[in-house]
Amino acid sequence: MKSALLVWGGWQGHSPKECSDIFGPWLEEQGYRVKVSDTLDAYLDSDQLRQFNLIVPIWTQGIISKEQETNLLRAVASGVGIAGWHGCMGDSFRMSTDYQFMVGGQWVSHPGGFIDYRVNIVDRTDPITAGLQDFNINSEQYYMHVDPSNEVLATTTFKGDQQISQIAPYECPWISECVMPVAWKRMWGQGRVFFSSLGHKLEDFEVPEVMEITKRGLLWASLD
Repeated sequence: MKSALLVWGGWQGHSPKECSDIFGPWLEEQGYRVKVSDTLDAYLDSDQLRQFNLIVPIWTQGIISKEQETNLLRAVASGVGIAGWHGCMGDSFRMSTDYQFMVGGQWVSHPGGFIDYRVNIVDRTDPITAGLQDFNINSEQYYMHVDPSNEVLATTTFKGDQQISQIAPYECPWISECVMPVAWKRMWGQGRVFFSSLGHKLEDFEVPEVMEITKRGLLWASLD
């Protein structure tokens, strides 16, 4: 039987507990033995970490200790899959560049806040996105710093006419027509890594394509 570890916490704006309540039971339905933790101390037992097939981090911002980070990265490098979404994985530990290196990207802005935008499927043969069509969503359009070695599955194109933030209330035309990865997969040593920038609010997962990409990403990351 495969096993999965879900670790939730950090900033509450991304509904970490509620997300664990969605995907934990779903993984159990797929035949996984699931452990849920609300503390980063779940990463302290390096031997136990390596026994999981999948780690699902649901933790926005916060601080991870060097020991926790090292154990997590080494577990993935040894072959444990890791998969997540939005800021719960792509904006977890802003001071931990090794963690960001593993993820393959880091959030830096979402111009305009909640806006209507389009997600384009760019790889229609990959098992994570096969059969899915381009779709629209109203949520945060993530602008990220991304690793060029990522295997990109879906993208979005920025218009550049949204205000960056209340702190810097001006438009950003220099990113107009910028094509930004939305979902990707990559390797970290022997471990599979999946990330999707979708999923700020629970309602995002009511969009069928968002839920399907997320579920398929979790399963792909835990393949042997």
